[in-house]
Amino acid sequence: MVNKSETLGGSLEDLYAFCAVIEFGTLSAAARERGETKGSISRRLSRLEQRLGVALLARTPRSVSATEEGTTFYLKARDALTLLADASASARAAQDVPAGHLRLTAPLDLGVGVLPLLLTRFRAQYPQIDIELLLTDTPLDLSAHRIDLALRATPGNLPDMSYRASALVNFRIGLYCSPGYLAEREPPSQPAHLAGHQLLACRERVGATTLLLNDSRGHGASLTLKPVMRTSDYASAHQLLCNGAGIGPLPDLIARQSLARGELVPILADWQVATGTLYAITLSGAQAPARVRLFREFLRKELTTLQQPT
Repeated sequence: MVNKSETLGGSLEDLYAFCAVIEFGTLSAAARERGETKGSISRRLSRLEQRLGVALLARTPRSVSATEEGTTFYLKARDALTLLADASASARAAQDVPAGHLRLTAPLDLGVGVLPLLLTRFRAQYPQIDIELLLTDTPLDLSAHRIDLALRATPGNLPDMSYRASALVNFRIGLYCSPGYLAEREPPSQPAHLAGHQLLACRERVGATTLLLNDSRGHGASLTLKPVMRTSDYASAHQLLCNGAGIGPLPDLIARQSLARGELVPILADWQVATGTLYAITLSGAQAPARVRLFREFLRKELTTLQQPT
């Protein structure tokens, strides 16, 4: 880290003016190149020399030339300004060119049940973007963990935060089971019939579980049931249900592909456990790099398509 007392301070335009004088040989030529007056260039040089405490130029009525210290300073200042120009160009390019490293975080459920197909499709369209995926159910701070985009699902509103939240898609949590589970059982036709089935609970404490259901007509049902199996996340619940563990809740985003393959069937399709929204959280909105904006819109389009009836 550079000590504050060692930094130059002042305007970068003063540095550009000094370099222009060296490169074009006179204050007049430098002024024309910079689009300033000769007096403005002279004042910039004086300020720069005053801040440095050293004479950079030897002036005569007819010419100006660099001192030894001025030549040394020019060579290093020119390189520094070139690096700065390159950095600025790279930052501006990131706004327009979809390339670089995309660091994502998502809950385990989405990362296992939804994202693999979507990330593969995205990379096929934008092979110049590298992806890093962090799966955790613990919300990570974007700045502290250098995260470009975080996916968060919630049944309500997001808490207040300093980051930009964009709604991607709404989802519902319904009940599902495998066709194999129903092979020797009668499917429940109303919520009360669930008491005669094996229930899988997700993210519930040990003991009896209260299952709240609502239908599209506004009717509600509250059932106290004892699950035969519990799991901490929907990713494992998904696999258990596909393998005949019983009847349990899943977000439709996670169940969709298994439904299409015939691995799951909906139970009490007119009833739901809850609804929610999937959000994309980013450090900034319109000012986000092109790779982040593209991925956010790609997710919105693909997830919306997945939610459409087949």
